[in-house]
Amino acid sequence: MDFANRMAAAQRGMEKRGIDLLAIPPSDDLRYLTGFSPVADERSCYLFLSADAGLFLVPALNADQAERHIRHPFVVYSDAEGPSRSLAEAKRQLGTPRRIGAGDVMRTDALLHLQRLWPDAEYVVASDILAPLRMRKSAEEISLLKQAAATADRALEAAIAACRPGSSEAELSQAAVGAFHTAGAGEGASAAVGSGPNSAFPHHHTSARRVEAGEPVLFDLGSRLDGYWSNITRVAYLGKPPARYAEIHRIVEGAVRAALAVIKPGARIRDLDLAARGVINAAGYDQYFTHRTGHGIGLSVHELPSITQTNDMPLEADMTFSVEPGIYLPGEFGVRLEEIVAVTLTGHDVLSRLSRDARIID
Repeated sequence: MDFANRMAAAQRGMEKRGIDLLAIPPSDDLRYLTGFSPVADERSCYLFLSADAGLFLVPALNADQAERHIRHPFVVYSDAEGPSRSLAEAKRQLGTPRRIGAGDVMRTDALLHLQRLWPDAEYVVASDILAPLRMRKSAEEISLLKQAAATADRALEAAIAACRPGSSEAELSQAAVGAFHTAGAGEGASAAVGSGPNSAFPHHHTSARRVEAGEPVLFDLGSRLDGYWSNITRVAYLGKPPARYAEIHRIVEGAVRAALAVIKPGARIRDLDLAARGVINAAGYDQYFTHRTGHGIGLSVHELPSITQTNDMPLEADMTFSVEPGIYLPGEFGVRLEEIVAVTLTGHDVLSRLSRDARIID
């Protein structure tokens, strides 16, 4: 990854937006700029980036590891002394910025430290600068996303292979997570499994409920490979699906296809969402599609762009995001089908290689 070029692009963005200093805590933004991010615990840690300089304030226990990735000067403090003296030294070196871009996921105590250090500064979100940069992926990033998607395909296959009447949602989740680890993509591995009526909760928390014959099982899973996320959702059915389920699955599949048909450079994001929503609305299930059509993905599992009907941003080559319409019938079942796509120069590439058809389990 060309981290020097990313830093330079961030500094150009700062100049354009009148931001004197970026303060980036441990986060995906820090990983984007440097290739490294320590654990975001109570120890103050910031990458400070000004128009022509940088400074890394870091606790001693992370300093040696950080030196392999970060080329800016360090200010280091121990657990025993705390960050106060190092923060004062950072202020001495950085001066008095008037406008500070603070990392969006910064802990409250870390932000309060900065506000005490520079009480007269105006604070804005760093994503004003970094989110537009992160939306457009390099060829290397897209390659990593494709590799991550392949591990998600394997994890999904493992979960479906373990699915039978009497299996618990938790057991099926563990099968997927285990497959992620086997594939080398264990970081952040998770699998939300919703069976029967639980599949009607868009963000169901995997439970101990046991799967029963004659019901669907929704799998929503993802993990990180070399820092980049996978995300996929599919549905299996234990036994022959009844006509009502088959109808809902067919409508959601139609919504996915309609959205995919829109994706190419220059198309408006809102039209992608409206295409998916139009299929579901026409079938009379508009009130049961309760979320946006998708979200950006990369170093974060949820990042920009947001695929909503109010987003007029045009698509550009190398954007990556999910397409995941769904219909959720409370007390009955839900169907969501999710693909990760990368916008190409002429259209798009779907990263998963798995069918979206309901997997029938006899």
